[in-house]
Amino acid sequence: MEPKTAVVRGQLGLSPKRAAQLVRFDHAVHRLAAGESPAAVAADSGYVDQSHLHHEVKAFAGVTPAAAANAPWLAVDEVAWSRPHCANG
Repeated sequence: MEPKTAVVRGQLGLSPKRAAQLVRFDHAVHRLAAGESPAAVAADSGYVDQSHLHHEVKAFAGVTPAAAANAPWLAVDEVAWSRPHCANG
């Protein structure tokens, strides 16, 4: 049986760590585009602090979080990124 890392790399072409970073980045940058503050996004998305969010956005997108949030290539899908609703209200 292949190790899980080899399976993930074979399926995605990325290591599990890199794939998780991309998922976290995608989630964070969409929240920024929805108007949430960088500090709140960093805290809720698993970044150690806001500077780590800034570093990762800069590494993946080549721009600051503010620029990424306003970038034309980032469209917020209201259905996919809607806020969860409470069952009772």
